[in-house]
Amino acid sequence: MTPGTVLDAVRAYREAFRPSEVLSEPYVLVSADVVVAADDETARRLASPYGRWVLSIRSGHGAIPFPSPDEAAAHRWTDQERELVADRVSTQFAGVPEAVAEKLGALRRATDADELLITTITHRHADRVRSYELLARAWEKQDW
Repeated sequence: MTPGTVLDAVRAYREAFRPSEVLSEPYVLVSADVVVAADDETARRLASPYGRWVLSIRSGHGAIPFPSPDEAAAHRWTDQERELVADRVSTQFAGVPEAVAEKLGALRRATDADELLITTITHRHADRVRSYELLARAWEKQDW
């Protein structure tokens, strides 16, 4: 499903759910694309290649290696390309830990999700690990 349809998809799933031997009640897992950094500018820069990477998949050419921020910045976008990835780029959470944790909390509340699946894709592995570390610390501080 696409991020823009998550509320409809969750509602439809709950309405159509039928208990089974495996699951007695609906279990909702919602995924979110997230990049966290110490400041908003760094987070946005680290997240900037995401659109270019999604474009490579959606254009039918297959996934390219995740670009660096500089490689992504060098791409000259057409309006059609921007439209093709807009739903994914606009729903990516990128920012400082506390702000992203709050947005994820809002997503969890809006969907009544049992679980959030956080995906962080960055060019450098160290940036990805740091993003998860910063988010984990901020998440622990939230008053759920």
